[in-house]
Amino acid sequence: MSAQAPGLAAAAIAEAYRAACRAELAAIKPGNVHVHAAGHRMSVADFEASAALSAPHVAAPGARVGARAEAAVAATRTGVGQNTNLGIVLLCAPLARAAERPGPLRPALEAVLAELDDADASGIYAAIRLASPGGLGKAERHDVTAEGPPPPVLAAMGEAAARDRIARAYVTGFEDLFGTGLSALAAARGRGLAEPWTTTAVHLAFLTGFPDSHVARKFGAAAAETMRAEAEAALGRLVLGEGARAALLTHDAALKAAGLNPGTSADLTVATLFLDALQNLKLDCQARAGATCQ
Repeated sequence: MSAQAPGLAAAAIAEAYRAACRAELAAIKPGNVHVHAAGHRMSVADFEASAALSAPHVAAPGARVGARAEAAVAATRTGVGQNTNLGIVLLCAPLARAAERPGPLRPALEAVLAELDDADASGIYAAIRLASPGGLGKAERHDVTAEGPPPPVLAAMGEAAARDRIARAYVTGFEDLFGTGLSALAAARGRGLAEPWTTTAVHLAFLTGFPDSHVARKFGAAAAETMRAEAEAALGRLVLGEGARAALLTHDAALKAAGLNPGTSADLTVATLFLDALQNLKLDCQARAGATCQ
């Protein structure tokens, strides 16, 4: 029987996080900021700085999820001055904590989510308040912006799960990443695609697969579903590669002209790339111990 995969070292987790952020920026992602086109009053440099500033906190050894999230968002707000990575941080902080643990990543992640406590709640809600995401609004129950004792993380995420894909991740064991994200990545690689087209494939799987939460918060559920359906019609059958560049950039420009930013799709894309890297590092550690392993 093979030995259990050890936990990953903080430096390896931080580099995997930065690499996932860089890879997401390198790919054409219609409606989002990337190296081929800025947009929404944000630049690639803003996101590169955000990745560098938040990485040490996302990967802070031994830190709880809430502490990682609050410190990462606080560093980003101080250094960049706007919300560029709240969703990324909320998805990647639990993955980073799980990666420190020995054994397969998915059961470790499930344990991390089950262990979220009041301290995690305080940190996560502080991160959300610091980022001030557009269109957050108020919840009838478990409102994370309300004063008083923080509601349990999983209760608040469950309350928001139907309207927010990142909240849904917390109560489904990150189902979208393991299902939609990793499946799209594996299929793209199976078709012989390389980066950055594999990243574009992941983004399109999220963009066409369900209405984007960020767009729904700002413009309503109908607008988000219209954006999804139009993306599916225009890009769903696209054969990715250089021949697809013009169609992708045309759709990208149209979304940006309309002020539509599928930010949740981008966040899920980064987290998928991070998850994939962590799983590969785990396998490497299991095969041969090295500097990436604890």
